[in-house]
Amino acid sequence: METRSRRQGCKTAFVTVGTTQFDKLIETMCEEETLKCLSKLGFTKLILQQGNGKFDPKSGTLHGLTVEHYRFKPSIRQDIEEADLVISHAGAGSCLETLEAGRKLLVVINEGLMGNHQLELAYQLHRDGHLHYCNCSNLVATLETKNFDDLMTFVPGRSQVFADYLDKLMGFT
Repeated sequence: METRSRRQGCKTAFVTVGTTQFDKLIETMCEEETLKCLSKLGFTKLILQQGNGKFDPKSGTLHGLTVEHYRFKPSIRQDIEEADLVISHAGAGSCLETLEAGRKLLVVINEGLMGNHQLELAYQLHRDGHLHYCNCSNLVATLETKNFDDLMTFVPGRSQVFADYLDKLMGFT
């Protein structure tokens, strides 16, 4: 199914931090180097879902990209489905929703979290070929060097396998 953004000749990157506060990711996405990289890769639109963060990004046209942002919506499903690339924190819900929608996914690890369980989740899904991951300091290099077309489609309906993995990761089983 062709998304509205593709029909209009627009290539969209959607960034989500869920309900968390991950200002470093939103700030990194708004940096000149990142905006120029996205533009060079053919993106024309950047949508930022900034969650509970304190950083307030600018909207408008920046380095050839139309930048929009919001804190929360009842559902981000439409933004995910219309995105050519989703850049997300490693929250299990955000990852699963993106993968089940069949979108290309780059997970950015929040290194400020204690225990960093996000790295374990991202690593496993990367190892299975479903996504690429990085941290804020190497986000641009990852965008420039990784081939997102080679990612394997996450098969919907395998949610129980994913849930079982999360339970094991969190020590519930």
